Amino acid sequence: MDFQFVPTNGIRLHCATEGSGKLLVMLHGFPEFWYSWRHQIPFLANYYRVVAPDMRGYNLSDKPKGVRNYRTDILAADIKDLILQLGETKAYIVAHDWGGAVAWTLAALYPEVVEKMVILNMPHPLEFRRHLLRFNTEQWKKSWYIFFFQLPYLPERYLTKDLRTFFKKALRGWATRKEAFSDHDIDQYVAAYSQPGAFTPPINYYRAALRNSYPKAIPKTPIKPPVMLLWGEQDRALGKELTYNTPNYCERLRMQYLPDAGHWIQHDCPELVNSYIHEFFTKSNHNKTETCRKMRTDT
Repeated sequence: MDFQFVPTNGIRLHCATEGSGKLLVMLHGFPEFWYSWRHQIPFLANYYRVVAPDMRGYNLSDKPKGVRNYRTDILAADIKDLILQLGETKAYIVAHDWGGAVAWTLAALYPEVVEKMVILNMPHPLEFRRHLLRFNTEQWKKSWYIFFFQLPYLPERYLTKDLRTFFKKALRGWATRKEAFSDHDIDQYVAAYSQPGAFTPPINYYRAALRNSYPKAIPKTPIKPPVMLLWGEQDRALGKELTYNTPNYCERLRMQYLPDAGHWIQHDCPELVNSYIHEFFTKSNHNKTETCRKMRTDT
C-alpha cells in the first residue's frame, strides 16, 4: 500500500492507494480515517485502483479552520476534484456513515463523475431529515450526539479525555463481533486522534450540517448513477426504517440488509461486504423494478 497527498479543491487530501484499473474511491465516516477500509482495500485492489482518502479535516489531510469549511457541498466538491486530479473523469464510490452523506451529495450534485456507488449504513440525507422533522422519537434518541456536537469546545474535551476508552466503547462496543477491532486497531485510532485538534474538524461536519440547512441544498431529483445500499440491521446509530423510502431517491437501486452486522458493517462482516461491492460493480444490468421487489422481500 502506498500513501500520497493529492491537491484538491484548495486543500490536500492524504490518501492510501493500492491496485490498478478503474478508479474506486472509498469514503470513511466518523470517527474514522482511511484505516476504516483496512479489510476492503487489499481485496478490492485485485480488481481496481483503490484510493481511500482521509476526508477533509481527518488524520493527515488538511484541516481548514472554521465551521463553514465543512459544509457537505464543499466536502462533495473535494471528492469530485479528487477524481479529476487522479486523472479520471468517473469513479466507483464506496462510502460509510458521514462518507455516505458526502457520496449521496456527490452523486446528486456531480452525477457525471460517479460510475456506481455503494453506500454503507447511511440513509439518503433528505430521508434522514424527514424523520427528524417528523419527530421519529427513536431516531432522536439515537441522534442525541448530533445535538451535543453543536456545543463549542465541550464535545472535543469530552472525547479526548480518554481516547483509548472512547474508541473501545465507540468501535468495539458497537461492533457485533468484538474481535472486529483488535487492540492493534484501537492503537491506530488513538494515534490518529492524538494529533492536536484532531476532533474539531470532524465535529465541524455536524455543526456545519445544522447551521447551513443541510440537506436542503441537495436536489430532490432521483440519483442517476446506480446505487447499492448495504445496511447492517443492528445499527445503534441509525434505524432501519430510514431505508424504506430509499427507492424514491434513486433511479436504479439495490438494497441488501445484513442481519449480523451493525453500524460498523465493513468491520463486522468484511468478506461479505467485499463480495457485495465487487459483485455490484461488475454487474452490467441494474433494474429498478427488480431492486424494489427485492427490497420488499428483505424487509
